[in-house]
Amino acid sequence: MNFIKSLPPGILLCIVLTALASLTQRVEVYLVGQAYLEALVLAILLGLILRTLWTPGRFWQPGIAFSAKILLETAVLLLGAGVSTGTVLALGPALLGGIMGIVAISIAASYGICRALSLPPRMALLVACGNSICGNSAIAAVAPVIGAEAQDITTSIAFTAVLGVVVVLLLPVLVPLLSLSLRQYGVLAGLTVYAVPQVLAATLPIGALSNQIGTVVKLVRVLMLGPVVFALSLIAARLRGEPGQRPTAMPKLHQLVPWFIVGFLAMLTLRSLGLIPAVLLAPVNRTADFLTTVSMAALGLGVDIRTVARAGLRVSSAVTLSLLLLGVLSLVMIRLLHIG
Repeated sequence: MNFIKSLPPGILLCIVLTALASLTQRVEVYLVGQAYLEALVLAILLGLILRTLWTPGRFWQPGIAFSAKILLETAVLLLGAGVSTGTVLALGPALLGGIMGIVAISIAASYGICRALSLPPRMALLVACGNSICGNSAIAAVAPVIGAEAQDITTSIAFTAVLGVVVVLLLPVLVPLLSLSLRQYGVLAGLTVYAVPQVLAATLPIGALSNQIGTVVKLVRVLMLGPVVFALSLIAARLRGEPGQRPTAMPKLHQLVPWFIVGFLAMLTLRSLGLIPAVLLAPVNRTADFLTTVSMAALGLGVDIRTVARAGLRVSSAVTLSLLLLGVLSLVMIRLLHIG
């Protein structure tokens, strides 16, 4: 009960930033005829600016953390109502196979980059899996299996949080630069954005089709976490540098398949079976959009951009180069598969 009572201040702060972001978007439209920065992006920027000028104390933190995680995951769950099995099947076997191949190649190549920059083996694996699969969730799931140290985990997650925001803000710029179609951009976002919820922020400003494709591609990518963690568990003793010692325990099921992914799939199934009344689809989508924007404000408030400097040059370089490699691999795959 005390926890619930502690939530309103932080949530209200995020809602205020959301209102300011929406107002700024309207001012943009009024002044220049269109919104070059939409409310989702503006909410992140406002959160980042405020976080740089002021560090929220204990009074605000519970609500901010709740907004950044639970509200965002709820938005992803609701997003399932806007996707049908037809969208998933439309990806085709070639793209599904390509996503799996990209994840495998990216993990191997990212690990190689990290080792070339003299990162320890376990940190190299954390960075490789975080970049290639789903950011912090992958790092958290892989860490206990390979026996990663707390400092390695903290550094990997801290830099991933900062770079994740940067990717969400900059990725849409590639649409005009590379003349990407809505479908191509959706695939690119799904393959490169760290977290499932962040796909919303990266794709919604571009278009509904990009959002749907990006979410489904990202979903397939997240589901690769299970097989990857299982494979790492088989060689855990060697990774830990402790020959003859038994592997550590596998992560629990909810760490491999988060609850909101299960919820997303459930909503997708209900939509495909026609069990969600058409009259509810628009309100559900609006609710998902609102929760996403509130969560983006919380995400901005939770990221200290000065973390980049503290992460160290080698870690920063390794994560950035690995992400750039993933982006290049994704674009090559899009061209090879002639995704239109």
